[in-house]
Amino acid sequence: MVSVAILGAAGGIGQPLSLLLKLNANVSKLHLYDIVNVPGVAADISHISTNAEVKSFLGAGQLNDAVTGIDLAIIPAGVPRKPGMTRDDLFKINAGIVKTLVEAIALNSPKAFIAVISNPVNSTVPIAAEVLKSKGVFDARRLFGVTSLDVVRASRFVRDLRPGVDAAALRVPVVGGHSGNTIVPLLSLASTPISLSPEETKDLTHRIQFGGDEVVKAKDGAGSATLSMAYAGARFADSLLRAMKGESVVEPTFIALAADPEGAKEFRELGAGSLEFFAVPVELGPGGVKRIVPLGAQPSAFELDAIKVATEALATNIATGVTYVKGV
Repeated sequence: MVSVAILGAAGGIGQPLSLLLKLNANVSKLHLYDIVNVPGVAADISHISTNAEVKSFLGAGQLNDAVTGIDLAIIPAGVPRKPGMTRDDLFKINAGIVKTLVEAIALNSPKAFIAVISNPVNSTVPIAAEVLKSKGVFDARRLFGVTSLDVVRASRFVRDLRPGVDAAALRVPVVGGHSGNTIVPLLSLASTPISLSPEETKDLTHRIQFGGDEVVKAKDGAGSATLSMAYAGARFADSLLRAMKGESVVEPTFIALAADPEGAKEFRELGAGSLEFFAVPVELGPGGVKRIVPLGAQPSAFELDAIKVATEALATNIATGVTYVKGV
């Protein structure tokens, strides 16, 4: 019996994510929470012929109930990015939302896995960590920033250049963070070797880093990446659910490197330095982070330079999240 809560279930990401989790055979109970419209979403999804039991929770007065007795909380709550809006602009709104939700999880299900989708992930995950620390329930192995969309985009965008590549099978390690130039796709270490010119590598890296802008522009003010993000979030959730059952699963995710200090050494030496959080490939297990998976080879000079750039930006992003909680 596995209980999953989706916090922000009536939003652009939350609705398709709720649908995909209802289809997951590993989910037995699905708690859908939001401040508006969630009873209708829950009623609609509850009619789907899978075994998961669906319950809706509406508004702040039902938040504690929504996160009581859960094994996994997924947080897509918050406002979407609009044209001209940076992830820093999002921070001013979404920081308080994430803080409130994680406080409720810490109180009611302190051992639950928490997967944060709400942007800016580079800052909202540190916010979640600081809240959990303040409540005395922080476990670095159980808190995740969902960066799977960067990996999904990398695989798909490679196929756009090389149609012979199977996008579903290709795995490109993506490290660093989850915004702009903090996203570092290690194309030289792809699971299937890819021959790219320096110019192609540069252009492809930029497209992966700023792929979200394509969607924001195409939607012309009507939102950001919701369907692809829901798919990526459901993929990461499925990996966690399978790991809970004892399966060994590897996924990239933005974590506190304290989850595996020994495994983190490779990434610190590659450029992460003293950062508390960094996106790395992780082997998941029943307790969350089992270990940080070694890259197996040295990234290219271009990629190492990109890691340095990412680290500088991440230091600021992380500090912003930590300061927010400590200053409130």
